[in-house]
Amino acid sequence: MAQVSITAEHRSDFGKGAARRTRRAGRVPAVIYGQGQELQHVSLPDHELTLALRHAGLVLEVTLDGKKHLVAPRDVQRDPVKRVLEHVDLVLITKAEAAERIEEGLAAEAAHEAAMNEKPSNEEMDLERHDDSAPVAEVGEETPEACSGLIDRRRRPAPL
Repeated sequence: MAQVSITAEHRSDFGKGAARRTRRAGRVPAVIYGQGQELQHVSLPDHELTLALRHAGLVLEVTLDGKKHLVAPRDVQRDPVKRVLEHVDLVLITKAEAAERIEEGLAAEAAHEAAMNEKPSNEEMDLERHDDSAPVAEVGEETPEACSGLIDRRRRPAPL
């Protein structure tokens, strides 16, 4: 799941108000640039893009006006409180770059899965052991060695 197909729409409105209207419609404002081509302002479906951005090494196959473009996310801007997508910069990449990026993403996901499934060893879980040679007092038995450091509440100073 390192390559995702998604459909984009052209944007002709710019600015804060237009971006807010786009977000209310369930879409994310984005730009596509790179490889000497002119900057294209687009909007992408919010839910599909949010799910796709969870994967490492993501390559998007964006369909715009019947043409398919291979792009990779360059910059993702999120709301600092709500964590929703506010804007995405997408850079055009070649098929070779896409294949390399997908391969790296799959390797990263496999390494993450292996780390999550790995059980900790007993050596990491061992707690510091106490010295068994120290005297241990039985219940009701009070020895000076066992009570050292404890306050003896039975012996109170005489009232004045």
